Amino acid sequence: MSRIVRAAAIQISPVLGDDGLGTARKVCQTIRNAAEKGVNLMVFPETFVPYYPYFSFIQPAFRMGAEHLELYERAVIIPGPVTDMVAEAARQTGTVVVLGVNERDFGTLYNTQIIFDATGEILLKRRKITPTYHERMIWGQGDGAGLKVVDSAAGRIGALACWEHYNPLARYALMTQHEDIHCAQFPGSLVGQIFADQMEVTLRHHALESGCFVVNATGWLTEEQIKDISGDPALEGPLRGGCFTAIVSPEGKLLAPPLTEGEGMVIADLDFALITKRKRMMDSVGHYARPELLSLLQDRHPARTVHYAREPEQEVPPALSHNEVAP
Repeated sequence: MSRIVRAAAIQISPVLGDDGLGTARKVCQTIRNAAEKGVNLMVFPETFVPYYPYFSFIQPAFRMGAEHLELYERAVIIPGPVTDMVAEAARQTGTVVVLGVNERDFGTLYNTQIIFDATGEILLKRRKITPTYHERMIWGQGDGAGLKVVDSAAGRIGALACWEHYNPLARYALMTQHEDIHCAQFPGSLVGQIFADQMEVTLRHHALESGCFVVNATGWLTEEQIKDISGDPALEGPLRGGCFTAIVSPEGKLLAPPLTEGEGMVIADLDFALITKRKRMMDSVGHYARPELLSLLQDRHPARTVHYAREPEQEVPPALSHNEVAP
């Protein structure tokens, strides 16, 4: 059965140097602009709110303490003012929104992906399972609880951030849950053209292997922002290139020209009939799988730092979950 969902992959620049809410306001305005174009699903870049920690890529650890602390102050609490703003914009426009944020949970920051349904409800909050290279100085590790696909007004959606796409078992965990649409997020404005080239290969391969649509968003830095972040002309180069905002069909085809420079959005209509067309030929978690030979073990329990023993006749309150405070 054919079903059409209009998707938008968003490539915009963050708002730097404000109270941390400027980028969130820009997200909400972009949601409204995209909704006017008939968009049902929109994807924003990795840790876009308040901004990706580009400073950590070009500074040694002993120099970035002040900027790391500043990111703590501007990071997103879930739920909180930022998620309330975005949820309301999603609800008002009736759109599904996938947003990357720096989440603060007490003393740790996380690279977090949030999926808002068209009602404004948060369907999924997941944390990047392994921060990459320089990112390990910034974020903590996520857990398997977020490796799941959710039903939304736009279809069954899964999400991974950046180099999580180089973890084949993480991708397979989502594939086994039958993604209709895979939402990918990368920082953009990083590493150079080779990053964009690698990104294209990765995204198109996942679309083919999983038989789903892939909507990918990368961020963009203006020349002024590059100069402000680097503080040194010799360090500006690593903050250019690496943008590949695109939408891919289950057959691995780019559904619109990708965006590799500047702000904008890539919009395409996703015809779900193409999912069945692809999977009739190759369903990697169905008729093309060999579970008696190869299978995946996944632990989907949230990570906890404390486990309470129980007395036979005594009920003990569960351990605090993230962002809960003891009475």
